[in-house]
Amino acid sequence: MCLSIFTSLLGPLSPPALSKQLQVHCLRSVDNLFVVVEEFKDFQFKKTKEEALKDFEDLAGKLPWSDPLKVWEVNTCFKKKKTKCKKMSQNSNKERIGNRRDKLDEKDIRGFTDNALDSHILDYYENPAIKEEISTLVGDDLASSKDETDEHSKEETEPQVLKFRVTCNRAGEKHCFTSNEAARDFGGAVQDHFKWKADMTNFDVEVLLNIHDNEMVVGIALTEESLHRRNITHFGPTTLRSTLAYGMLRLCAPQPTDIIIDPMCGTGAIPIEGATEWSNCYHIAGDNSPLAVKRAANNISSLLTKSQIKESKSSWGLPIDAIQWDSCNLPLRTGSVDIIVTDMPFGKRMGSKKRNWNLYPACLREMSRVCRPGTGRAVLLTQDKKCFAKALSGMGHVWRKVHTVWVNIGGLHAAVYLLKRTPQAFVHSSEQDGERGTPW
Repeated sequence: MCLSIFTSLLGPLSPPALSKQLQVHCLRSVDNLFVVVEEFKDFQFKKTKEEALKDFEDLAGKLPWSDPLKVWEVNTCFKKKKTKCKKMSQNSNKERIGNRRDKLDEKDIRGFTDNALDSHILDYYENPAIKEEISTLVGDDLASSKDETDEHSKEETEPQVLKFRVTCNRAGEKHCFTSNEAARDFGGAVQDHFKWKADMTNFDVEVLLNIHDNEMVVGIALTEESLHRRNITHFGPTTLRSTLAYGMLRLCAPQPTDIIIDPMCGTGAIPIEGATEWSNCYHIAGDNSPLAVKRAANNISSLLTKSQIKESKSSWGLPIDAIQWDSCNLPLRTGSVDIIVTDMPFGKRMGSKKRNWNLYPACLREMSRVCRPGTGRAVLLTQDKKCFAKALSGMGHVWRKVHTVWVNIGGLHAAVYLLKRTPQAFVHSSEQDGERGTPW
């Protein structure tokens, strides 16, 4: 999953527009952000490699770089300020622990501790007391930014030469060139156009060249690393991305007071994301592995510590618990759960395809027992689609498939299934046998 910001929708870079642009960093289901330089719906690639690569070289000087680079510049200035505020916040916390209570301006404290990006972004760009010289980059003209927090620093008089790299992501079988060749030739043209310095590791600007069959998008990255790296500090062999966990939870539309469980939680990515974003629900993280439960508990503890530091006070905790259990024999009352969200074993890194043929039907049956008839729902992720379809086919009286979302998990084509619990009450196997009766 990736979000792009189209320059045609940005409009003038006014303070309110800037604050809205920066709020995209708070989006929970997005892995990466980039601003689009230009999008080609049907790019006619040449049939020979030499001609195709020559087109990449010629393209660099024809693209509308100005507005996208302004967005990148604003985004970079914001990231620098956010890093400085974070460091100052950490220092203030250390001083508080050591009983050194230096008085800070109330507005500064709000900027240090509030990470919601609403109030302090507006202060940052609209408060005339905060002087920030935001430079713009047009063609070869680079203007230097002045650090607003260091009033005694000298202004840079010479333009800064930026470091850059080009990353090409290509999909399709009809291209006569490789991703590396496209990145190399396009990158060389970008370097000649801007007089930037190429650096594959320590770069300032990352230019993206995304090619899918005949579609091509040229963009500039706004994130240095994926936004899914949050909340989890203790990883397991199959830790789920927080962005995907959020998407799965949102798919089932949690309501206030809902009880949400993950019967195979692993490191707890799903219930932890749920407790963070849907704090008016109660979340239970369970797994049959004591090591997995320990990791989940450690992640919950780390999140609580992080929350206390952010709030600069003791936290009441999070609406989440971790427990060791058997997902096929849950210690929960019948019909007591509103939502079930879990990442089922694919049979690759965890479990096996052979075991799934027994595990999936048993899990679906137990889930149908604890889930509320009529209103309950389940969101289940698996790559073992054949086994899941077989297991679900025998559960039509208790589960109805509502929607399927296809996702890419580390190169594996997986599916997220949204199921709705039917109004039919759960009947134990022993009761079913008794109803049938035994002929004598």
